[in-house]
Amino acid sequence: MSQPIGQTRWAIAEGYIPGYGNGPEPQFTSHETACLLNTSNEDAHVEILIYFADREPVGPYRVTVPARRTKHLRFNDLSDPQPIPLDTDYACVIESDVPIVVQHTRLDSRQAENALLSTIAYPSS
Repeated sequence: MSQPIGQTRWAIAEGYIPGYGNGPEPQFTSHETACLLNTSNEDAHVEILIYFADREPVGPYRVTVPARRTKHLRFNDLSDPQPIPLDTDYACVIESDVPIVVQHTRLDSRQAENALLSTIAYPSS
């Protein structure tokens, strides 16, 4: 690919990690995921800032997406500077030093009939 696709700033206004799941772990653990696609020839150094309704933002969480690769990052797995709280509404801003594409996915497995939500994040320049 001659030119990378995507943007350097993205927002996911809707975030919520259910506190429990139904089914075998880790496949059926309720979770939120940011799917990060880096089509450039350079590694993407990504920072994520988490916003809450009732407290100050937390972050940045830092992750690298290698050149010409994808990374599916579960918000449940973020721990530094602190874990994302379960059963809590949040939103996030994702910034990268090279253009990337961000998709947001949630698996809600609180019931035996699982629900999967997926949408493209909001790109901002």
